[in-house]
Amino acid sequence: MTMKTPRIRLGNDDAWVELIQTGGDNQTGEENWRVTADWCSWMTADFPAYLSVQEATDFAARMLSHLRQPSGQRFSAAVTSGRNNPLTLTAEPVEDGYAFFVHLTPHGDDNVCHLQMEINPIDTTELRNMFDALQASLMVTS
Repeated sequence: MTMKTPRIRLGNDDAWVELIQTGGDNQTGEENWRVTADWCSWMTADFPAYLSVQEATDFAARMLSHLRQPSGQRFSAAVTSGRNNPLTLTAEPVEDGYAFFVHLTPHGDDNVCHLQMEINPIDTTELRNMFDALQASLMVTS
């Protein structure tokens, strides 16, 4: 199944994070994305992220490499290694899935302005399906 707009949302009604493509700039080649997060409606984040389709595709591929053959070890993946990295996910194995520690940086690698939150465990197969769908939708848009 391929979605029209590349996006991924991890979590449940209590705590979630979403990365969604909102458009692009043909002159710069930069894509517009949004990162939105909510933790029990007490802490929220909603900010633009400027990524290329290639950066988002690489992020999905890195996540999938860990999810297709789970090692039972903790792993981490940043959306991009650049200074403008808006999102890092650290996955902690829990039973048949992974809990996530989410690190959001609305202004790049600015340690003064960031949000950290936890997301309850998500089944590995469900995660794999979500990242497969993200990767497939990115292939369609590139």
